[in-house]
Amino acid sequence: MVKQRFVVLDRDGVINQDSDQFIKSPDEWLPIPDSLEAIALLNEHGYKVVVITNQSGLARGLFDKAALEAIHNKMITTAQQLGGNIEAIYFCPHGPNDNCHCRKPKPGLFQQFIQEYQIEPEKLYCIGDSLRDLQAALAVHAKPLLVKTGKGNQTLQQNLELAIPVFPDLYAASQFITSQS
Repeated sequence: MVKQRFVVLDRDGVINQDSDQFIKSPDEWLPIPDSLEAIALLNEHGYKVVVITNQSGLARGLFDKAALEAIHNKMITTAQQLGGNIEAIYFCPHGPNDNCHCRKPKPGLFQQFIQEYQIEPEKLYCIGDSLRDLQAALAVHAKPLLVKTGKGNQTLQQNLELAIPVFPDLYAASQFITSQS
């Protein structure tokens, strides 16, 4: 039996444009150029894509779960239109001061995903644009990759000691992953 292969993506700043004002509605959700094609590329090479994202806008009262579901439905539908599939979405609804176990950089959502899908985290690529994305991946012994979109350039400038692969965007990171298989 062939083991399933997965890639974990952060959402805001990796798949779609990020905003300091938060993405509060489907209309505000705008894909980064070639990000959805990157998901399709990963799928074509046998990788399932999972999104793990902090969504503190819920705790802050900026949007509700129905709005978040509508945003995610738009992301899934738009990816499908370009040949991509998102296997699952895990999100943390808590704020930065809630001290939960699921908000990145804590590894709770990663651990939940790994347990549910029974995967080996050492073979798992995780793509993010912020230090907390990378820290959560490292906490479960996965392979973090940084993209320069979203907060990626800022993350790189503030953490020059990072010893992980860095890519201009999700498509370039996806090309790297698919070239490794």
